[in-house]
Parts: sequence; C-alpha cells; structure tokens
Amino acid sequence: MSPPPPRFPASTPRRALFMAALGLAALATLALPFVGLVLSTPWPGLRLQPGDGAAVAASLAYTAVAMVVVALLGTPAAWLLARREFRGKWICDILVLLPLLTPPLAMGLLLSISFGPYGWLGRPLAHAGLALTNTPAAFVLAQVYASAPYFIVAARAAFEGVPRELEQMSLSLGQSASRTFARVTLPLAGLGLGAALALAWVRALGEFGVVLIIAYYPQGIPVRLWVNLQDTGMSAVYPLLWLFFAVGLPLPLLGGLWSRRAGVRA
Repeated sequence: MSPPPPRFPASTPRRALFMAALGLAALATLALPFVGLVLSTPWPGLRLQPGDGAAVAASLAYTAVAMVVVALLGTPAAWLLARREFRGKWICDILVLLPLLTPPLAMGLLLSISFGPYGWLGRPLAHAGLALTNTPAAFVLAQVYASAPYFIVAARAAFEGVPRELEQMSLSLGQSASRTFARVTLPLAGLGLGAALALAWVRALGEFGVVLIIAYYPQGIPVRLWVNLQDTGMSAVYPLLWLFFAVGLPLPLLGGLWSRRAGVRA
C-alpha cells in the first residue's frame, strides 16, 4: 500500500506567491535603469560625437588583445588552483582575490606606482622602449589586471566541475597529461571557460577606474563617455552608450543564455 501524499501547510501557496512577488520586484528594480535609458534617449538627435568611433575601435581591438593574454595566462593558473594541492596555495588564492577586491581607482594607482614612468618596473621598461603609461600597451595592461581575476575565479570553477575519474581513465589508458588536458579536461570545461571569458570581456571592455589612471590615452569607450559628459553633458552620452551596448554585450549575453540552457539540458 503506497504511503499517503505529503501534506503541506495551507500557507504554502501564500508563501510561494509572496516569494514570487519579491523576486519579480527585484527583477523589475534591475530593469529600471535600462527602461529609463530607453525613455530618456533623444532618438531624433542621436548622433555620435567626434572621436566616439575611434574610442569604440580602440576598446574592441585592445580588449581582444587583453582577452588573449588573460586566456593564455589565466587558464593554466585556474587549472593549477583547481587540480593541484601544494604548500602555500592559500597565498595564490589571496593573490587572485587581491586585485578583484581592490577598488578600480586604487588598482590604477598601484599600476601607476609600479609601471609608471618613475615606477620601479616602469623606468627600466621605458628605457627598453616599452612605455606603460598612456599607450596601447598600458591600455591592455589595465584591462588585463581588471579582468584576469574574474576569469581565473570562473575558470577555476569550470575545471573543478570536470570529474577527476574521467581524467584518471584517460591517463590509465596511456594518454599523457597534456593529451588528457587537451582531449578530456578542456572540452568538458569548455562551457565554463567560455562563460569565464565572456565575463572577463565585459569586465575589461567596461573598465573605467584602472584605465583612467594609467591609460587615459588612447581613450576607450568608458573614458570617452566620461569626457563627453564633462565636455558636453548628458546629450552627448546617449549615442556612445547605446553603441557600447550594441558592440559589447550581445556576445556575452548570448553565451550566458546558451550556457544556462546547456546546463539545464545536462
């Protein structure tokens, strides 16, 4: 004889409705600034300011370079933290979290102290022909420091989600560690790594504080938005703001939705 179905308190539907209402209120609150942008944009007079196109091109080009650096350096670091136990690992965790928790303006000052023209690293690099203040290299440097911690944290979670048993099976079948990494670990962690790279992309593309201190020139989108606001006012901000959303957010948003649907199917 089957057991009777569980009985729930009569207040459960009310609690569910209350929680749903709170959730919808939170989502509506998140949507308010974007609704305000749509309603406030002067659509008939929407025109880019001189220099806006160059700012978009600079942001996209240098952010792409920064993502290559972040992926090349951050992927091994994330794998190491996810798969290896060693003495002093907690220090590595702190080194990843420090730039993530440091305020952007403070991070920019730290980079200026180290890589600026009078910094302990910046001076010898400048003598060697690599200036890391107000140059494309400085722009990329600022974006790497702004986005790499986010990538490493998310990529580490992706590697930790790969079953160790599958890697051990590959090794027991005679595959080398590098082949196991390339043929087993990377494909299984690929979805999470893609999400990590998308997060790093948005973080780097929208970085203002770090870039403002160490790489005011060449101006990217965030700094250009600030300059337009200071020089002309809010009317000059709308076109570049919409362009930022158009060129910077579709790929990460689509990648995030795809990863969520893939996770649900799995």
